[in-house]
Amino acid sequence: MSSFTTPLRVERLNGQRRWRVLEPFVYKIGELDSDSYVLVPARFETDFASIPRGLWNLFPPIGGRYDKAAVVHDYLYQDGFVVALALEVDDQGYVDEHECHLDVTRRQADKVFLEAMQVLGVGWPARWTIYTGVRIGGRCAWKDGH
Repeated sequence: MSSFTTPLRVERLNGQRRWRVLEPFVYKIGELDSDSYVLVPARFETDFASIPRGLWNLFPPIGGRYDKAAVVHDYLYQDGFVVALALEVDDQGYVDEHECHLDVTRRQADKVFLEAMQVLGVGWPARWTIYTGVRIGGRCAWKDGH
């Protein structure tokens, strides 16, 4: 099941609309695979939600119910991978468990964002409005990150 497994702790960078994650922040993905998760590292910088200024009264860029989801989404757009548990069986039949990084597409990153907003209790109209905005306007940010 999808869930945020650690608290989000951030500090504001001086005079900027940017924030720094202070300690690792984890979101367990339910839709992609039950053993997959996003690990946002300490020192990662985010602007939370990239909402056009004209919509800030309806959807504030920070302080909304979707803040944690926005940080995960920013991270996926910049680094583009999730961590997954991989199982390998050796020649003697022993199972070796290890973590691996799986690249994600922009569409998958946006789906994780949509799922995470639902986990946080963001209502359907707001969730779909923000998701649609990301699908329409996120292309440039994705290209900048990759």
